[in-house]
Amino acid sequence: MHELGVAFYVVRDVKAVAEENNVEKVTAVTLEIGEVSGVVHEYLVDVWNWARKKEPIMDEAILKIEQITAITFCDNCESEYPTVAHGKICPHCGSEHTWLKKGKEFLIKEIEVQ
Repeated sequence: MHELGVAFYVVRDVKAVAEENNVEKVTAVTLEIGEVSGVVHEYLVDVWNWARKKEPIMDEAILKIEQITAITFCDNCESEYPTVAHGKICPHCGSEHTWLKKGKEFLIKEIEVQ
């Protein structure tokens, strides 16, 4: 379960930003997570609720997750399509000459403070 490590990295990074900006309390953190990033949202929320309590500056911070839809690009017909629904095969032309354009991201989008 890599969600535990991910949660600790987010807590560490948010704490560092908060301290650099003389923030006394973080109230919420918003993450943008790609649909095919491999991160299970429910597991991440569970470990977040445990990990955040280790840092007084963010012990009550809630976690908000915004999912980034996975999109694949086809080099043959130059179209885009939803990755999860169609996989590697382009639904427009049947080509396998495709690549993931977005959907693997994991970003700290916003830190809310008191």
